[in-house]
Amino acid sequence: MNWVPSRFNAIAETETGELVVYNSYTGAIGTVTLEEKQAVLTALRKGVRGELGEVEQTLVDCGFLVPEQTDEKRRAQFLHQTLHRTDAMHLIILPTEACNFRCTYCYQDFAHGKMSREIVDGVKQFLHKKMPKLEHLTVSWFGGEPLLALDVIEEISEAIIGWANAYGVTYQAEISTNGYYLSKETMQTLLAHGVKRVMVTLDGMKEMHDTRRVLATGGPTYETILQNLRAIQALEEPFEIYIRVNFDEDNLAQIPPFLTELAHHFSGDARFQLFCRPVGKWGGKNDDLLPICDHRTAERKIWEFTEQGMNQGLAMSAVIESMLMPSGAVCYAAKPHSFVIGANGRVYKCTCFLNEEYNHVGWLQADGTMALDYDKLALWVTSGEEQDETCQACFFRPACQGNHCPQYRLRKKERPCPYEKRKIKQVLRTIAQKGVKQ
Repeated sequence: MNWVPSRFNAIAETETGELVVYNSYTGAIGTVTLEEKQAVLTALRKGVRGELGEVEQTLVDCGFLVPEQTDEKRRAQFLHQTLHRTDAMHLIILPTEACNFRCTYCYQDFAHGKMSREIVDGVKQFLHKKMPKLEHLTVSWFGGEPLLALDVIEEISEAIIGWANAYGVTYQAEISTNGYYLSKETMQTLLAHGVKRVMVTLDGMKEMHDTRRVLATGGPTYETILQNLRAIQALEEPFEIYIRVNFDEDNLAQIPPFLTELAHHFSGDARFQLFCRPVGKWGGKNDDLLPICDHRTAERKIWEFTEQGMNQGLAMSAVIESMLMPSGAVCYAAKPHSFVIGANGRVYKCTCFLNEEYNHVGWLQADGTMALDYDKLALWVTSGEEQDETCQACFFRPACQGNHCPQYRLRKKERPCPYEKRKIKQVLRTIAQKGVKQ
């Protein structure tokens, strides 16, 4: 049999000359030693004819080499169809759209407060009907500030866990919170209700953070958030807290010393993970005033800051590696069975640009019925690789399927390539560095 290089391969080289190889269809990532480097390069450039050696067999097993007759384009098309599976669902629930913060780059208008009893019952009824048909459910708690409605989170979570146990559904949950109310006791409550992944944002040292992420009353927030995270460190339970660092031109210079500060507190604790991202224009009234970085600066600084943090003992966010897995970089908004449920019962596809009419895809009724506009829904789930020949030919196609951000494609009419794809060689080197430090 003849073997040829997969069209979905990417290769990088570390500073010490080793190779890092990646295949977006299988999700395989591996480091190649200097001793095996030439054999691997030869196989991945020219393919292999006839009998396989040990190195070549490993490349076949991981998908880096495929049989000559393989139709990888058809394989990718088949992978895309798995997004339409009906036994998995992802709900992003806004238990409140109120917030105790007024961040300078926030895009929300806080028009709706806490979820009413009618909508809480509607969410529960909707899930009660769906659970017997599911194998897996993911719930993301969002806001506003979701911890302002912790009782809603507890009530709905208790119902979900009961049904998941009854019907054998695997369940996982996460929350995005500003961290101000994330006390040790609240974290224990979240863990008890299945919420094991948390996103908390810190935007630099105290002085900088407290000019960007302020209380609605104008007060500071940094010390309270940091104290909460330090207290949570004492817990023995497994969890992941992604410390998100949003950067723009205003705080770029602040990030390196801030990473040193974070490392002082969290170095060596893999539960606390660094996640750096640029501020964007996400549909808020201040969009035109935001000092956002240009694309080149943003793409460079993500990985520069990530590596700086790792060099000081901080863990890299698991989100980054998950982006490289098959379908891992497909936005939730592009998936047919993923919905955002607002505090007033409105159903969206995306948590940004909440006032855009094309993002209003339905309503949730008190009886658990979700009335959907399927014409609008189709805008979100059919705007990727199906219509984009460049995406169809891309090495990263199985990971993002042209749908890393359908919102961006709808608004800009441009291809929404993820940061990980744009800087894949740097990302692979960073992952290899992570492996060395473990």
